[in-house]
Amino acid sequence: MLKRIITFLLVLFIYSCGSSSKVRTVTAKSNKPKTTVVKKRPVAIVKQQSSGTPTQVKSEVLEATSKIAVTTEVVNAYISQYKETAKENMRKHGIPSSITLAQGILESGAGTGVLAQKANNHFGIKCHTGWNGDSVRHDDDAEQECFRKYELPSESYRDHSLFLTSRSRYANLFKLDKGDYIAWANGLRAAGYATDIKYPDKLIGLIERYELYKIDEEVIGSGYKPIAKVSEKPLDANSYRVSQGDTLYSISRKFNLSVAELIQLNNLPDNAISIGQIIKIKS
Repeated sequence: MLKRIITFLLVLFIYSCGSSSKVRTVTAKSNKPKTTVVKKRPVAIVKQQSSGTPTQVKSEVLEATSKIAVTTEVVNAYISQYKETAKENMRKHGIPSSITLAQGILESGAGTGVLAQKANNHFGIKCHTGWNGDSVRHDDDAEQECFRKYELPSESYRDHSLFLTSRSRYANLFKLDKGDYIAWANGLRAAGYATDIKYPDKLIGLIERYELYKIDEEVIGSGYKPIAKVSEKPLDANSYRVSQGDTLYSISRKFNLSVAELIQLNNLPDNAISIGQIIKIKS
């Protein structure tokens, strides 16, 4: 019995020694969330075209004092902006709106040219003797020539009308039918307005392409007499009418000529041509 008691006490002693707890240090986990660094891929920003069939933008070169490429949309916007001004001048001064607008488009590059931008001068009118208004210098036939400067484009249109009505050399123009833009275009060059032999063709081409003769009809009213359009007249075997997409090179290939021969046949200053222009293909 004594032996059992001793054994029991011994076991109890050993157990109590082994159970003396070792304090385990537990590192508390931080409640702060971990920050994960994600490397972003570069995003390509793509400008998408609007849905639908894309509109083909046509352009042409308008050349008077300089070559300026403009789109059809720019020309149409110019016509919309200034047609009422041209109509008003037609009523007051008798110059066809179609002629005035065609000259404005050609001379100013449909309002995008240097003189139109910095001087509101849409017709390339130089200072001339007696001009007391503002002016700007611009390289044209000579360096730093004097050109008239206007506060508003409408003043340029008015001055263009006064320029034609106040000079005797243009008097014969006002004997022409107001609806005959072909006669007016040829009459301008005959009176010395431009030295470019293709100046009438360029004006007529613009008038017919953008149907500017319809603006003349709005002013003339019931008395308007339609004329045979150049673009509707048949050509002889020696001529070719320039159409959209034509170049002197493509025309030369079509008729087995060189570009140099076409330039010589037509007395062209360079290889620039305009839609509707009549080109000689045989001497």
